[in-house]
Amino acid sequence: MIKNFEEVLQKVKHQKIKKLAVAVAQDRHVLEAIKDADEQGIAQAILVGDRVKIAAIAEQLYMDLTRFELVDEADNNKAALKAVELAVLGKADMVMKGLIDTASFLRAVLNKENGLRTGKLMSHVAVFEINNFDRLIFLTDGAFNMYPELKDKIDIVNNAVVVAKAVGVENPKVAPVCAVEVVNPSMPATVDAAILSKMNDRGQIKGCIIDGPLALDNAISEEAAAHKGVKGPVAGKADILLVPNIEAGNIMYKTLTYTSNCKNGGLLIGTSAPVVLTSRSDSHESKMYSIALAALVADEIRTFKSET
Repeated sequence: MIKNFEEVLQKVKHQKIKKLAVAVAQDRHVLEAIKDADEQGIAQAILVGDRVKIAAIAEQLYMDLTRFELVDEADNNKAALKAVELAVLGKADMVMKGLIDTASFLRAVLNKENGLRTGKLMSHVAVFEINNFDRLIFLTDGAFNMYPELKDKIDIVNNAVVVAKAVGVENPKVAPVCAVEVVNPSMPATVDAAILSKMNDRGQIKGCIIDGPLALDNAISEEAAAHKGVKGPVAGKADILLVPNIEAGNIMYKTLTYTSNCKNGGLLIGTSAPVVLTSRSDSHESKMYSIALAALVADEIRTFKSET
């Protein structure tokens, strides 16, 4: 099982290189990530945006733009639509947000006529490499779905399982994280967690092991689970943390990012092609890891389509 991002990068290098369409590519951190991804053989980029601005930043980074295809489009909204169109037409395997606000970028992704809709719920999966953990942690959904209902959480779990399997976790353990580890009818998230667990037991949610509700400590710490007498196949061993709402996920994401010595990447899935949707404040390293994750997921989606 892959345990860190170095192993993620190595896995990506052993598959066919993927094409990445970048919407509004005139962003320094994004171009740094693209440069790293190209040098490491992770992905080839199609840069869509203002050619003059892209060239100016590339010069500062000593980045050889002759290695990349450039699509000159100064209008941000049109650039986003063009980047998405490249994926729809099969000219790119994945799409990345550049120097454009998230709402405008997502309008292009969700465009009814030429977007990446599949009819499935879209959700965000963040992947963390945290010191002292023997595995990667998958956090969902702290960026896209605000207050998911039970039916939404089923899709969010399924999306996260796709990412985990693409990374190499064959049978991911899913913890629906709540404030407590017991079912409390006054706390709807605990009821949802119990239902998800039972659906998994009955084979209605496949490809993973779900057990909950679990509080965060006994989801990720075997010592804490043992101390509280919490038993089960997921207790202390969770790979995927399913948060109850966007506030919990956002707070957890930023707490890990800013207070722990960790590495992370993330993407939007449930689309016909993976979407690299990072924060403007994310480092170029984080963006590069996100590209690597998207490349693995793109390969997983392609394999699934060829088998069906």
